[in-house]
Amino acid sequence: MTVEREEYGSPVGRPRSPRSGNSDWLTGSRITAVQGVFYRPEGRAGEPEAVEFVIDRGESVLLTCTSDWTLCVTPGAWPQLPDWCVPANQWQHAPLTQLPPVPYEGGWTVVGTLERRDGCGEVHEAVIRCQEGDFVVAAGDTLAVRFHPR
Repeated sequence: MTVEREEYGSPVGRPRSPRSGNSDWLTGSRITAVQGVFYRPEGRAGEPEAVEFVIDRGESVLLTCTSDWTLCVTPGAWPQLPDWCVPANQWQHAPLTQLPPVPYEGGWTVVGTLERRDGCGEVHEAVIRCQEGDFVVAAGDTLAVRFHPR
């Protein structure tokens, strides 16, 4: 999975420059939490605007749906909200109720990643493969997050 760097002045608050290095850089990491980024006035009943995967190394990865229904993957700032959450007091991180709880071992171990692209080569779905199952994040009209156990 390619993670993009933050660049100030990007029209949608997210960059398009790829992270340098191996695309499977997440392999071997342990995901300790998966948090949705919600616009609070709409309540938590709606879909998240983004999803943040918290990694045991104190890092996080943020996946956001863009206006053209593609998926943008950037470094997160956990536990802080993304810069584009303005005003910040109307946004919140919250667990995604449709996902299973963290395994007893304290996290999901990543064994690989996969990006599914559209006809223009843009990422529309990201799969984070873990020993326990696969997280699937799909862009569209809204952001959809699923977990498929093994």
